[in-house]
Amino acid sequence: MATAGPRIYNLFPTLVGPMRDWAGHLPRIQGMGFDWLFLNPIHYPGFSGSLYAVKDYYRLHDRIQGGAPEHPDELLRGFIAEAGRHGQSVMLDLVINHTAKDAILVGEHPDWYRRDANGDLYSPRAVDPVDPSRVTIWGDLAMLDYERLEVRAGLTDYWTRYLRHYIGLGVKGFRCDAAYQIPAEVWKTLIERSREADPEVKFFAETLGCTVEQVRDLCGAGFDFLFNSAKWWDFKSDWLLDQYDEFRWIAPSIAFPESHDTDRLAAEVGSQDTERLAAQLKMHYLFAASFSTGVMMPVGFEYGFTRKLDVVNTTPDDWEQPKLDLTGFIGAVNAMKADSPALNVEGPQRRVTSPHNPVIGLIRETSGWANGSGEGCSVLLINPDENQPHAIDPGPLLASTGGGFADFEDVTPEAAPLPFEPGRDLRLRPLEMRVFRARPAQSRPIELNHLGERGAEHDSATRAWMDELASRRVTIENVYPELDGGRFPVKRVVGDVMEVWADIYTDGTFVLGAAVTYRPVDEEEWREVPMTFFDNDRWIGKLPLTRNTRYQYSILAWRDVWESWRADFKKKNDAGLDVGLELIEGRRFVEHAVGLNEGEGRAALERVVERMNSLQGAELTAYALSDEPRQAMAKYGERQYLSRYGCDLEVYVDRTAARYSAWFEIFPRSASPDPSRPGTFDDVSNMLPFIRGMGFDVLYFPPIHPIGRSFRKGRNNTLNPGPNDPGVPYAIGASEGGHADIDPMIGDFEGFRRLVKEARRHGIEIALDFAVQCSPDHPWIKSHPQWFYWRPDGTIRYAENPPKKYQDIVNVSFYRESYPDLWYALRDVVLFWCDEGVRIFRVDNPHTKPFPFWEWMIREVQDRFPDALFLAEAFTRPKLMRRLAKIGFTQSYSYFTWRNTKAELTEYLTELTQGESKDYMQPNFFANTPDILPPILVHGGRPAHMMRAVLAGTLSGVYGLYAPYFVCEADPYPGKEEYNHSEKYEIRHWDWNKPGNIVDYVTRLNRIRAENPALHKFTNLKFYNAYDDNILLYGKMTESKDNVILIAVNLDPHNGHGGTIEVPLWELGLDDGAHVQVEDLFTGQRFTWIGKFQHVWLDPQQNPAAIWRIRPPGR
Repeated sequence: MATAGPRIYNLFPTLVGPMRDWAGHLPRIQGMGFDWLFLNPIHYPGFSGSLYAVKDYYRLHDRIQGGAPEHPDELLRGFIAEAGRHGQSVMLDLVINHTAKDAILVGEHPDWYRRDANGDLYSPRAVDPVDPSRVTIWGDLAMLDYERLEVRAGLTDYWTRYLRHYIGLGVKGFRCDAAYQIPAEVWKTLIERSREADPEVKFFAETLGCTVEQVRDLCGAGFDFLFNSAKWWDFKSDWLLDQYDEFRWIAPSIAFPESHDTDRLAAEVGSQDTERLAAQLKMHYLFAASFSTGVMMPVGFEYGFTRKLDVVNTTPDDWEQPKLDLTGFIGAVNAMKADSPALNVEGPQRRVTSPHNPVIGLIRETSGWANGSGEGCSVLLINPDENQPHAIDPGPLLASTGGGFADFEDVTPEAAPLPFEPGRDLRLRPLEMRVFRARPAQSRPIELNHLGERGAEHDSATRAWMDELASRRVTIENVYPELDGGRFPVKRVVGDVMEVWADIYTDGTFVLGAAVTYRPVDEEEWREVPMTFFDNDRWIGKLPLTRNTRYQYSILAWRDVWESWRADFKKKNDAGLDVGLELIEGRRFVEHAVGLNEGEGRAALERVVERMNSLQGAELTAYALSDEPRQAMAKYGERQYLSRYGCDLEVYVDRTAARYSAWFEIFPRSASPDPSRPGTFDDVSNMLPFIRGMGFDVLYFPPIHPIGRSFRKGRNNTLNPGPNDPGVPYAIGASEGGHADIDPMIGDFEGFRRLVKEARRHGIEIALDFAVQCSPDHPWIKSHPQWFYWRPDGTIRYAENPPKKYQDIVNVSFYRESYPDLWYALRDVVLFWCDEGVRIFRVDNPHTKPFPFWEWMIREVQDRFPDALFLAEAFTRPKLMRRLAKIGFTQSYSYFTWRNTKAELTEYLTELTQGESKDYMQPNFFANTPDILPPILVHGGRPAHMMRAVLAGTLSGVYGLYAPYFVCEADPYPGKEEYNHSEKYEIRHWDWNKPGNIVDYVTRLNRIRAENPALHKFTNLKFYNAYDDNILLYGKMTESKDNVILIAVNLDPHNGHGGTIEVPLWELGLDDGAHVQVEDLFTGQRFTWIGKFQHVWLDPQQNPAAIWRIRPPGR
């Protein structure tokens, strides 16, 4: 690992008083993780009192000596030893480019100094780059003259003695003030001589304010470090990175947030707002520590001092009251820096964000391109904006690192780590900086096999992988249908022919063969249907689905030996080439196939061989190209390089009711013709002719089980029920039983069985509600208390959907102590009702129960009863609805209930019929439910009820209506999309002959559905142009186009609308002016349409919809 770069604390001597007091600062400095102490000049100054105007290099400043009786050397030696015990090396400020004008050296060697034209000592000066007429002269200083070679030797010897003296006292480093003002040769000699005394002594070049050329001149002098200009960077321009890249070839650099020469940063940013001050100081220190190999910080920065350090006037009286305390933060930064290899070497550093990105991103590496040889990298992210947060995606940053690093870790001190993941924005607060560390991405070493006398050696794993790859010479990919990589089955209905597609190809120009292989899961034998080449390596096979069961299918592909030979043979023969050897080769292919077969196949192939042996010349050629050998080899020939698709896929084949059925929903307790008593199963039986007469084939009941009495709800969901209120059917369970029992109010099992039998006689199926919830009185609570949630006070936890509370319902726990017994119990409830003749289940709120349970339970049931259908009542997020369909639910409630406009309906239905969910999700369009009274029915009256019935019944093959729909009841509970006097809370009496009912209208609609097979499907829906936003025009047709239906619906229940529509003649292969015979299926009228543009007018008071059956010419 790289040696940690220097972490330097500048202990300004005159601020901290006499040297005897300095040791008191060492524990704090040690706690902050600094390993160097930099002391500005501690020597006796000249007449100006400036620390940098040294008069006597071997005497301490009076304020530093502090009246101590010890010799200056002993004082310094003792302090250096104490600093060492605190883990700190001491660095002195080496000022040898000038001395004080009254320095002892001036008297001893006046010829070593530069002189002006008058022979006076020459003082250093600086010209203002903005205004050259302004010149600053430091009149207390005298410049030493290193340009004269006869002087240089003496000076070099003098400073050598000085350096060795202080090295002898324990000094480990020297900051070389204005190093660029002294020739590199002098520095080289001084550094070499110093290292003869102590090989570990370090030299730090201060080169601020000079030119790049002056710094370059120091290259090779032997400096260990130099100071950079990071303190003045604006976090925008390129100059600092240019300087870094220039200087790093000379020596590693050191950055600082402020120094004794600059104003205090706290003074620059203002110290009134301590939160802002802390953010500024933290960002600048973290940046200084992270940007360069070394970092330096002056005393007082950790406390937010604002007074500038003065080389003449600063005294201990200038020590300030701390405005904040950053000692912990600085210590954490220094520890992070020491532990991050890339922050301790002057490796490559570059910007990885765009120039105008508000977040500055830098990457530092320990070496060049990350090939595993370095020790990693660090990424620095800085938001210098003190007003706004900014976010950045790590993805481009990762790409900018070259991909040679891994395991990026946020090591920012005192900050909760952020993930460094592509696509997951990093959000930086104002003035926030983040540091991420990564290691090199290293390759796993591979031990190569060697060649021995017996061939290539190999291990079993390598050979197995090689064999697996070799067996896949023929590629099979892009298979359709395939759902989530084969994780779930697609769905079809008995009688469908499922098209299976795949891209199939191989190397070379071989002729391929392919087949769909399949089997019902209860059969052992796999069958095959051939696939045919379509185009561009796409092959298609058609799989006939004849049973209500689960099928497995896959794809086989191979090199067709005979067809490959035949194609090549025919080309050569047609070209007039000699094909004698090719005929021998062809016969051998057949002979080889003989050995692969028995019985009928062997006999057929032997006949081909015998025939080929009996012929010669043109007759043999003609026979080889004939159908007999071709057909025999196609059926019995070798399938060379036979490949099978990587997994076996599934299709669940439902019965027709999964795709086409009409649901009638009623509460049995409301079926009584006598309002004075509740309805029973026998009353429902008496309704069957009426229900079937309207064309419904599924009769769906909400839960029919005993209803709990605890916390029973009253009318309109009141918490104060009357003595005769029947309760909510979804509060399942009472003393009379639970999910496998019947509410005595509506009948018993004998009555239920009579109903099921009578319903079947009428061609109607009974659908039950499966609600996985219990009342507080459910028998399971006593027999299986571990299946429920209990509160700390011992009471059972009831259902909540804040702010709603359902005190009459408690939910079960599917895991914990309930698993797996509860799962079995719930499955057995469904199987129980299946045994009672029920095969359709509407499942209440399945999205609030574990998906793994549903997947397991549905498969368990359908393995025993393949004709079982499950409707998911899940008005939830689209992905959850799709997942429920994937795991086995046959049908799903949908957002149709809330899609009203032309744009909404078109967009939603296009998504359902053309999107990926069409292969597994069948919506059931309920126009209303006991829980949902859509606003359009409330405000649209009878026309809206007719209009929405047509939409539901013709857009989808499966739809449903709940009892009050037929009498157009639409009185809402105030403030809710629910029925007032809802049947969930009370017994209702329905007068089907109520004026304004739409019984006859729905009867006609269902008859139209029944008579037109095009309306039995869902995915054949297409929308067409109607030039009025209130008119929705759509159509359906059978695959053979022998049944073509066109439907127009006025979506405005209040006003008549009309306009031009486009009849899709092109769908029938007709030109725009063709004649077609049309029948209005609501009125029975027949007429002719000429041309694709027709006009329609729909009055919602009469009929908001028109359904036309089109008969094209020739039909």
